[in-house]
Amino acid sequence: IAQTWLPDFIGALRAEFPRLKIEVSVDISLNLRDQLLGREIDLAILLGPVSDFTVDNVDLPSVELVWYRAASEEAGAVDLAQVPIATYARNTRPYRELSTALFARFGPEVTLFPSSSLSSCFRMVEAGLAVGALPRTIGQELVNAGKLASFAPGWTPAPLRFSASYLGEPRSRLIETAAQLARDVAESQL
Repeated sequence: IAQTWLPDFIGALRAEFPRLKIEVSVDISLNLRDQLLGREIDLAILLGPVSDFTVDNVDLPSVELVWYRAASEEAGAVDLAQVPIATYARNTRPYRELSTALFARFGPEVTLFPSSSLSSCFRMVEAGLAVGALPRTIGQELVNAGKLASFAPGWTPAPLRFSASYLGEPRSRLIETAAQLARDVAESQL
């Protein structure tokens, strides 16, 4: 989100509510969820939905994952059991789902490079240090620039599901509108 449509969302939010004071916190979903439930933030855009009876969730478009390798690498089959895989931070749902599927397919010898920085994952792949199942919305630009190439190892993780989540009580028209605006902006980026 931070590397794709967040700036457009902030612009749309400022246009709708010009006097609104906005503070942006970019973090992993687990931490954003905790901050939301702790009433430290009003709206969390995260891997969701948040399954807590106090939280309202607005579904956002899912994000397709694609396997990428460095463009400089030879085209051909990539053996996921033999090459390091750049992926999301350890305490995230994408890491857990990817590691579970890879270990089931290739055994515990799979090498993962978890990172809380998606840009670092892309840089490791671009440098030829790893491959990764990463968001198409970011990777396609790097493919077009000749820095990455996509490949199909016969299996791809499920798309990432996001939500704009906020506490349902007390009701806030502003926060509800912001969550709907996040959905509109995300959909316009498809």
